[in-house]
Amino acid sequence: MEISGSQFIGRISVSGNDHSFYAYDAATGDQLAVAFSEATAEEVDQASKLAEQAFASYANKSNEEKATFLERIADEILNLGDALIERCMQETALPEGRLKGERGRTMNQLKLFAKVVREGSWVDARIDTAQPNREPLPKADIRQVVRPLGPVAVFGASNFPLAFSVAGGDTASALAAGCPVIVKGHPAHPGTSELVARAILVAAEATGMPDGVFSMVQGTTHEVGIALVQHPLIKAVGFTGSFKGGKALFDLANQREEPIPVYAEMGSSNPLFILPEAMKNNGPAIAKAFSGSVTLGVGQFCTNPGLVFLPKQEETDGFKSELAAAIEPISAGNMLTSGIRDAYSAGTESLTRKEIEILATGAKAEGANAVPAKIFYASYEKFASDKTLEKEVFGPSSVLVEVSDAKQVMEAAQNLEGHLTATIHGTPKDLEDYAALISILERKVGRIIINGYPTGVEVCDSMVHGGPYPATTAPQTTSVGTNAIKRFGRPVCYQSFPNRLLPDAIKDENPLQIWRLVDGAFTKDSIR
Repeated sequence: MEISGSQFIGRISVSGNDHSFYAYDAATGDQLAVAFSEATAEEVDQASKLAEQAFASYANKSNEEKATFLERIADEILNLGDALIERCMQETALPEGRLKGERGRTMNQLKLFAKVVREGSWVDARIDTAQPNREPLPKADIRQVVRPLGPVAVFGASNFPLAFSVAGGDTASALAAGCPVIVKGHPAHPGTSELVARAILVAAEATGMPDGVFSMVQGTTHEVGIALVQHPLIKAVGFTGSFKGGKALFDLANQREEPIPVYAEMGSSNPLFILPEAMKNNGPAIAKAFSGSVTLGVGQFCTNPGLVFLPKQEETDGFKSELAAAIEPISAGNMLTSGIRDAYSAGTESLTRKEIEILATGAKAEGANAVPAKIFYASYEKFASDKTLEKEVFGPSSVLVEVSDAKQVMEAAQNLEGHLTATIHGTPKDLEDYAALISILERKVGRIIINGYPTGVEVCDSMVHGGPYPATTAPQTTSVGTNAIKRFGRPVCYQSFPNRLLPDAIKDENPLQIWRLVDGAFTKDSIR
């Protein structure tokens, strides 16, 4: 399939206006052929109005219809074949194996949400039946169910051009909830975005979805995103990216006449704690595995372990030596864009100017956006006096901090900002001695890992990919896993309604056969 430089206002392909931009080969820096259209405010308005028109129909599609749509999207992405992988490799410099795996994850996410929609109980149906003879006052029949919010704006991510972009988790969960989606394609991979958008539109037409259930606008300027977030018909925003970008969208959304939720995942340095007995018994193995985690994918994961707390003891010197030996020969590779490369270089240079030790520097790969891995070392006193050492440097780097005792470990944890993950390496004795650490970290992160590494986010029912601010703007939610669907709905209560006027999920006969909370007990039984 050829790239045409298109964006899509519903089923209409739009290309070739006075505002255009180009994609670049991430490995060579060369400009790629075919110009892409920069969306105008008028085009954003058209897409939003079309999404609103589609909402009335799409929100009331049956669970089976929505599930079939999601599954068909997965099929159409696979039908793009090698053309998608090849274009994505060119625009991101990510290897073929990684992208095929990410394509599989993208398809699996869509199929998982199809399963959730088809089963149907996610709508949290609650029914309190009437008690007309209750004294001193009768009780009305009251029922509640989650209904979709309306059109949702999704911003594609740079580091996951498939799984967190046009047909990624935000899009899948919003469509599953019954919300039309307008995607702002990431300017680093517009050709990849176009191909996936076409696949979604093919699926929408094949399954009888309304025109406007999906649109995609493109652009490199802030104006496109601003117009989308500020449009009065947009009811929620999904974003994965930098703190600066996510906070800007969050502020815009809250400055609207009608504020709307922004579900922004904004990065994290994902602190890792190595406890004394674990260091003594397993330090070299931890160092080797850690070197792989911090450099995986050129460190371009939001779960990259960028901050490590080490015990001050004899075995730690061996850990540091082992880590340096593992890092130095690693050629981290090319970063996704020149902008991300420059930000990484600026971040590591800033750490260097803080006069903390550079423990190890990796080999530099060939390529326009190639960078070396860097491991820094700081004393606890230095870390405690400079909060910027906690900040994420997006890429293959990490700051090691040496702590003297359990008190400093607890102080470090207590003073952390919000992060996506925290990891503890410890023996059973360590975990007993440092039990309070887990209680502290429960308030600091969305996911805690024992004796593992945070890179790698399983897409499943129990996953939480979120955390307190500034990791995200909505710590009560997740952007990965089936609970993500709940971001794009809200509870609506129906009091004293005739049965025939109720949504199917809360009708007496339970036609959807879902689990419901009826008079305080979960059941699939009908009422009366």
